Amino acid sequence: MHIVCPHCQGLNRSPAERLSDNPVCGKCKQGLLPAHPIDLKQADFARFIEKSDLPVIVDFWADWCGPCKMMAPAFAQAAQQLQGKAIFAKVDTESNPMLSQQFTIRSIPSLLVFKQGREVNRQAGAMPAGQLIQWAQQVIR
Repeated sequence: MHIVCPHCQGLNRSPAERLSDNPVCGKCKQGLLPAHPIDLKQADFARFIEKSDLPVIVDFWADWCGPCKMMAPAFAQAAQQLQGKAIFAKVDTESNPMLSQQFTIRSIPSLLVFKQGREVNRQAGAMPAGQLIQWAQQVIR
């Protein structure tokens, strides 16, 4: 499987059966599959989404959004529980307005699921941890 390093953007390969062994980047030696959401910006978004073989679940959010703040711990919990099965990322819509426009984000929080560079699912609105994890498990199959 191809995995883009969330730290240096290096492209790595890892056998699917070894993903639970916490693989590290061959370039920067940091973990490839963090147990927490990573921050994506305009500059690294396309490479990360297009080159990752694992599904990427992206939370489009804003600092001023109350439901976004309420859902943040649930999103972090889902990232921890589904580590190695999907990559969880966050995009601040205020800092990255072009990404929000590109993906027609009309309400936040909005969760978009990408597989091999293509959006395959979308969910608007905050969810509690259990519901978020269940939804994520269904869409990453």
